[in-house]
Amino acid sequence: MSELTPADGQPDVVGATYLAEARSRFRYYRWLTERALEQVNDAEFFRVDAPESNSIAVVAKHLAGNMRSRFSDFGNSDGEKPDRNRDGEFLLLDEDSRDQLELKLQQGWDLVESTVDALEPEDLAQTVYIRAQPHSVLEAVNRQLTHYAYHVGQIVMLAQRMRGPSWESLSIPRGQSASFNEAMQASSTA
Repeated sequence: MSELTPADGQPDVVGATYLAEARSRFRYYRWLTERALEQVNDAEFFRVDAPESNSIAVVAKHLAGNMRSRFSDFGNSDGEKPDRNRDGEFLLLDEDSRDQLELKLQQGWDLVESTVDALEPEDLAQTVYIRAQPHSVLEAVNRQLTHYAYHVGQIVMLAQRMRGPSWESLSIPRGQSASFNEAMQASSTA
C-alpha cells in the first residue's frame, strides 16, 4: 500500500490509517460470522422464530448478495448490479442449502477483502455509484462496514439465542470483565 498522495508527495497518514482500520473491521466481522455459524446446527441455521423475522440462512443470503453486488467491478460499475434480486435474498428456495449459502457468503467476504485490500489512500476521494447515486469510496466503504456490522450482529444474536447456555461467547464472557481488563493492563505493561 502506498502512503503517498500524488498531489504533494506527503504521507497520507489519515487515509492509510482509515484503510487499515476498515480492513481490520471487515476481517473482524467475518470472524464473528464464522464463529457464530460454527456454533449452530442446520435446523438452527434455517429456523425462523417469529413472523416477519429472518433466519440466519436468510441474513447470510442477503449479506452474500449485497457483497457480490457492491464489490464486484468496484468503481467501474454501479454497486447495485442489474442482475441482483435483493427481494429474492429474503426468500429461501429449495436449492438454498446451508453449504451453498455459506460458500456464497465466504466468496462475498473474499471479494470484500480483496477489493478493500487493493484500495490506496488516494482512492478514498474517488467517486463510485450505488443505485445511480454518487458516493466517495470512503463513504461507500463506511456504508458497507455499518451495513455488515448490523447484519453480523443479527447472526450472532440469533445464534446465541438458539444455542442458549451452550453458546461460546465471542467477546468478553459475562462476569469476566474485571479479569479481562486486568489481563489487558498486564499485557500493556509487559
